[in-house]
Amino acid sequence: MRLLHTSDWHLGRAFHRVNMLDAQAAFIAHLVTTVRERGVDAVVVSGDVYDRAVPPLAAVELFDDALHRLADLGVPTVMISGNHDSGRRLGVGAGLIDRAGIHLRTEPAACATPVVLADAFGDVAFYGLPYLEPALVKEQFGVEKAGHEAVLAAAMDRVRDDLAARAPGTRSVVLAHAFVTGGEASDSERDITVGGVAAVPAGVFDGVDYAALGHLHGCQTITERVRYSGSPLPYSFSEAGHRKTMWLVDLDADGSVTAERVDCPVPRALARIRGTLEDLLADAGLAGHREAWVEATLTDPVRPAEPMARLTERFPHTLSLVFDPERAPDDPDVSYARRLAGRGDREIAEDFVAHVRGTGPDEHERAVLREAFDAVRADATAREVAR
Repeated sequence: MRLLHTSDWHLGRAFHRVNMLDAQAAFIAHLVTTVRERGVDAVVVSGDVYDRAVPPLAAVELFDDALHRLADLGVPTVMISGNHDSGRRLGVGAGLIDRAGIHLRTEPAACATPVVLADAFGDVAFYGLPYLEPALVKEQFGVEKAGHEAVLAAAMDRVRDDLAARAPGTRSVVLAHAFVTGGEASDSERDITVGGVAAVPAGVFDGVDYAALGHLHGCQTITERVRYSGSPLPYSFSEAGHRKTMWLVDLDADGSVTAERVDCPVPRALARIRGTLEDLLADAGLAGHREAWVEATLTDPVRPAEPMARLTERFPHTLSLVFDPERAPDDPDVSYARRLAGRGDREIAEDFVAHVRGTGPDEHERAVLREAFDAVRADATAREVAR
């Protein structure tokens, strides 16, 4: 059986101030063409279909168009909700849409009820694990302590129990939206850290033939059977080095896996350039970035006059301007933003405690901070889903 694995469409999202809807539509057209021309038997979409719980109308219309085009091909599609989606909203009409061969899996309780497809060698069971917010599903899965590994492990136990009750030789594919250990993150993914831990071990998915993952925006192979497709488009300059692709996966009769990357359309190259303004304007080696979306980091010790206007004369598609003067780290003029770069909310809170009190928080206080941030994030997720 030949699968096309994709995820993280983020329909409705912009890239800085650039509307990406046309690029997203071009990707959908490319997806449909790939399905038709490469003999794809099933499409799997591993979450974050939309960029937010209540997407703009144009994004919903594009999603509707995608569903119609996939259904017209007669190729089954299995799709889960991600942490950016509202599972309840995405799943509206799932029972009816199911009849058209579009299988939306947005209910955690249904994770062990697979979509069963068949090829010449027998059945393939597709299990959809939508994003599992630990604080919201721990009781449903009988987990005492909320955590990504615990709820995913409980969900996978249900999957393995169902698979064990099926005919011998039944192959299996799991769709999941999670941060798996060994994966490389980028700046455009929403933080899903719980209790100070974001990642789960790849071993959680032991026992299935292929785990089609979503959440991380870079295409990655965790193991031969556990892969991220990545997002089809860039959503931050941290993805400048990404090759945006989908996975074309062949699942053989014995459950063995071979995979090929299929490139996605590139609306415009990304470039990150760094130096003083005068150097960036004069460097002949940067001429190739004229048509790229550019993030320029200026290292001038004093902020130059009209930097964006001058940069856009040479690089018309400059979208991001960052000031990072070359100073010693202990220089009192180093910006607050630079001091906080790369630090999470909890770390910043711990630094604040140390600044005010003269000593950092102890283990009990760190636990209180973790619980507070987890509670706020879980509450925000619940409110977003309920909108």
